Order: sequence, then structure tokens, then C-alpha cells
Amino acid sequence: MTEWQQRLARRLEAARGDRPVDLLFRGGKVVNVFTGELASTSVAVFDGVIVGFGERQANEVVELDGGILSPGFIDGHFHLESSLLIPAEFARAVMPHGTTTVVADPHEIANVAGVAGVQFMLEASEDIGLEVFYMAPSCVPATHLETAGAELSANDIEKLAQHPRVLGLAEVMNFPGVIMGEEAMLDKLERFLDKTIDGHSPGLSGAQLDAYLCGGIGSDHECTRLEEAREKLGKGMHIMLREGSQARDLEALAPLVTAQTKQRCMLVSDDCHPEDLLEQGHMNRVLKRAMELSIDPITAIQLASLNPARYFGLRTLGAIAPGYQADMVLLNSLQPLQIGRVYKKGKLVAEDGKCLLAKKPVAAKVQLISMNLEELKEEDLRLQVQGSEVRAIRAVPNTLITEEEIVTVADRQGQAVSDANRDLLKIVVIERHQGSGRKGFGFVRGLGLRKGALASTVAHDSHNLIVVGVSDSDMVVAANTLRELGGGLVVVSDGQVQAQLPLPVAGLMTAASLEQVVAWKKEVNQAALELGATLEHPFMALSFLALPVIPKLKLTDQGLVDVESFTHVPLFV
Repeated sequence: MTEWQQRLARRLEAARGDRPVDLLFRGGKVVNVFTGELASTSVAVFDGVIVGFGERQANEVVELDGGILSPGFIDGHFHLESSLLIPAEFARAVMPHGTTTVVADPHEIANVAGVAGVQFMLEASEDIGLEVFYMAPSCVPATHLETAGAELSANDIEKLAQHPRVLGLAEVMNFPGVIMGEEAMLDKLERFLDKTIDGHSPGLSGAQLDAYLCGGIGSDHECTRLEEAREKLGKGMHIMLREGSQARDLEALAPLVTAQTKQRCMLVSDDCHPEDLLEQGHMNRVLKRAMELSIDPITAIQLASLNPARYFGLRTLGAIAPGYQADMVLLNSLQPLQIGRVYKKGKLVAEDGKCLLAKKPVAAKVQLISMNLEELKEEDLRLQVQGSEVRAIRAVPNTLITEEEIVTVADRQGQAVSDANRDLLKIVVIERHQGSGRKGFGFVRGLGLRKGALASTVAHDSHNLIVVGVSDSDMVVAANTLRELGGGLVVVSDGQVQAQLPLPVAGLMTAASLEQVVAWKKEVNQAALELGATLEHPFMALSFLALPVIPKLKLTDQGLVDVESFTHVPLFV
């Protein structure tokens, strides 16, 4: 017999009752996601796998004391980089909240470091307790209007797909390329015909949606309106109901979930910022919100366990049943949801909000070189006046959408400068990946800074260095500080660093603990507010000012972008 056959034979013996099981969970109820019921029964576990129900001889008995055993929670669409944590620290942060599996799209780090970035994520997520699967990034770079650190070809992502934890093709953001049959996009789709292909098609409808689905797209997480979700579900898509830190669509979409449709719905977070992880949790927060919106509690759990497992072909995950992996959450209460203990493959990994996993040593190669940038001087940020008016980006509170304003330039001896009295700030995006030194210049209103400068290497999607400020001198100090740190967030005033959050892993993540990251982030946000920032989350707003796929006016290292026409436009009118 092969090793696998021998192992299965032992499990079968335990399932038949011919040998003691490792663990017997008894004295509680079990969430049955197949029937939608709570069952009063014991659960037998052997070799990390559930082998049956009812009383058995056991080496260890775990008393549930009236608690409820639920399948471990699965996040079916997540960008791990949004947590600012490397995978091992992310695992320690989310497992106490019941998350046992994540399906991640690593396109953020892929835009910085390409295949090497994805390979780092795969290696860094081995043996960390949390089970992390990945989708191969489909659109790196996201557009031709910015300079990313890499380009992933169809051959590149096909090679990534050979890894056993790469499940398919990540969100296909280039839906126009699919609809119009662009060869490069079709080449990528063809490589994944036998795997799962995730979608990304905000607002797509009618014949264009029909064409997009003909490309083999299986899901969408971008629905913001109920009628949009109903059309997409009716045309065969799996709908991911998103409730993250940035986009929260669950309230609008909750009525989509009915007895007839629940099989094709999932709960996902998409992103989760570190302060939300620390203060509210992860998938437990999404589940609580679903229940508040009158989704049946067991149905909600199904949407965060069995359904994503089925969609991604994870046949042994997502349920408490014979043959399934023993990923289980002991709930002290179902509604309101209260997490007691968390088990992964039958091993206790968290209890009462504390992770029991040993802290994993950080690999020496954890730092990915990501700041290919010469030291800046003040003259590098000077901008010659070329007209009396400029196109300015208007930041809008609580949305990624920006507006365009035509404003009179602030002219200081022939140089275009910031004018804090009019809330008109110079903003520069500096290419940091290829050493080109390319800079895109613009102006932004709505940030409110009265003095100083903010800079960040978290700038979607290409994550170049973005800096905004009242004075060129402070902007230079901010940019050079991030160059020395290897990336991160920084606040500067009067030539001095007021606060910083180092992100040396590709300029996107850190090996520091969640608690440390949240402390740093609160410091940089507070420092920005003390300089006059009027938005509640100034760095979050800053990070999306460089995203050239969300209207209206954005800035990349290649210049201003009119997203509606998908073209570069001149700064000076």
C-alpha cells in the first residue's frame, strides 16, 4: 500500500470504531451547513480529519459545555497586503476570530515584484497555521497608464498555476479586453480553462456582461446594487457579497440571499485594514453584519464556509462532516456571534481571542528590494509654470471616486507651488521600481493640510511613491525617508519626521505584529490630522489618488489620467 492508502486505512479504522479516535467533541451542538440545522451530536476527529458522529472511544474528550461547533470560516476573496502584515502575522491576527482559510489575490505585491513577489507570498504562507490559497494575478500591470514593477505574461501566470495552492485566475479586471477579444487577455483565459476564474466587472450589464461571461468568468465581488447582483446571479455568476474596510456592500446586497439563491452566494472581505482587524476581527465581523441584516445565522455561516469551498474546489473544507478536514470554531453564542476556541486540522490554535501558535521566525529574505530610487533634492520637485490654470484632483470624502476642478495656479517666481490657504496641494507620484526617476506632477484639493507633507509607497495599483505637501522641502524629506525605510507611510513637518510606519517588505508589508502596526498607523494618522488633514483616513485617501481605474481624475508617474476617457491629460489647461 502507498503511504496515502495506509493513512486512509487508519482513518477508516477509526471511522468504523475499530481504533480510538484522537479527539471526541461532545456536549454541544453542530452547525450542519448541508441541512441548515443545529444537530445535537458528538464529533469524532482522527488524524486531523472528521471521521464520524456519535460516541466513540477517544484518546481525548473535549467537552463543549453547550457550545456550538461551526465550520472554520473561509474568506473567498482577499488582498492580504491590505493588512500590511506578512502572512505569518496575518494568520496570528485572524485565526482567533475563526478564520481558518483564505483565498488571496496577490496582485498588489505582483505589481511591485512580479513573479518573485507571488513566490514570496507562497513561501511565506507555508506552515503558518492558517491555510492560504492564491489566485494567479490576471492584470499586472493593471493599466498602461502607469509604471508597475513587473508585467506578468500568460506564461508567467501559467507557471504559477502549477503550485498546488494556486487555484485559478484572479479577478479579471480587464473586462473590456475580454469583451473585445484582445488576444493577450484571451491567452490568459485559455491557460485557465480547467480552473476557477474570478471576475471583476463593476456595473457591467446586458450584452457586454453576456460577452464577459462567455470568457469563462465565474464570480463577481464588485456588485454594489441589488439589481446588478440579481442580473449577474441570474446569468450564472457566483456573487461575492463584500464587506471590507474600504467597500461595504452587504447592506445593499443582503436581500439577494434567499433559499433559492444562497448556494451561489459568498461572504468576502476583499480587504481588511490593520486597525479593523485588531478592533473588529475578520470574517466574524462580516458574519455579524450579515446576521444584523436578517440573513439566517446558519445560512450566513454557509456563505462563509461551504459555499467558497465548493466554488474553489476545496472538497474537504467548509463543513463538519465525515471526510472533511477538522477546521472548526467553537461558538459560545451563535447570535450574537461569539468565538470561543478555534481548531485547525483538529489542533487547538486559538482560544478566547488569543492565538496559540508559536511566532514563526522571519526568513532572512523577507525584505524584497522595492525602492530603486535615487535620493531626491528640492529641485527635483520644482514645477515650471506653463499656464495660468491647472487641472486639480478633488478628493471626495468616503469614496474612491475623485472629481476634476480647474483652478488658478499658485505662481511663485515662475514655479507652480502649493497654496494651503486655498487647500491646493502639490502632489507627485515617483516611479520607484525601475530606477527611471520618472515623476508625475499634479495638484489636489480636499486633503486640507496646512503645513508639512505626507508620503506613502502604498499607492494602488502600481504602488509607486506618492507624496503630497505644502512645501517642496518637506516633500523631499518625506520621500527620502521612505527611500531609507524601504517603503511605508511617513509624516514630515518643518524638515522633521513626525511619525512613520515602516513597510520594508516590497513597500507594502511588515513582519511587525498587528498591535505594533496599528500603533504606528494611529501615530501617522494623528500626525497628519495635526497638520490639518480634514479626511478621517488621510493615508487611505492618498493611496487611491494614484489608481487610474476609478473616475474621475487620478495621477500616476506618467502624469494626470482622465479615467473616463482612459487617457493622459495635461496638467496645465
